[in-house]
Amino acid sequence: MNYKKITIVLFVLVCVLLPRTANAQGVPVYDNTNFISFAKSIIESAKQTSQLLKTVDFLKKQKERIEKVNAVIKQLNAVKALYKNNERLYNLIQDDLRAILNSPHIKPDEVVRVSESFDAIIEKSLEDLDFVSQILTSNSLNMTDAERTLFLKEKEEESKEMVAEVTLKAKRYKEIIAFRDFQERINNRETNY
Repeated sequence: MNYKKITIVLFVLVCVLLPRTANAQGVPVYDNTNFISFAKSIIESAKQTSQLLKTVDFLKKQKERIEKVNAVIKQLNAVKALYKNNERLYNLIQDDLRAILNSPHIKPDEVVRVSESFDAIIEKSLEDLDFVSQILTSNSLNMTDAERTLFLKEKEEESKEMVAEVTLKAKRYKEIIAFRDFQERINNRETNY
């Protein structure tokens, strides 16, 4: 009978224990160390992302500063070219006008016309330089750097056109003088026939 009792106890014990192990299958198991490592990895990624955003912001600010410096350099180059063109204009007028007015082939009534035509160009040039100086020294016009640079480029082109105009006028007057000189030599030559 002993065997009978032992067999029944074992059978009851197996029946009681078997459903518990059957219920435990399929339940997920969590590893706390992996979860903590994963959380640390997410926090570190967030820190790196924050640093990257700060770097992007810093680079944007540096780009804006470089663009401002570039705009100022463009303005300075335009002003430099403008003053160089005006200096060239003054030198051309000074040299060419003196040569034209000192010519014996320019008539007295033409002296006034020649002087006035060159004076008008010089006057326009001085007005432009004065206006450019006002734009660069005062903020009363509230121009952006791009607008100011565009304006200066336009003034530079105008000054180039004035230099070309003075060169063309001086060339025309010199051609007139050369023609009159040639005409005088022909009229005053001695004929040997």
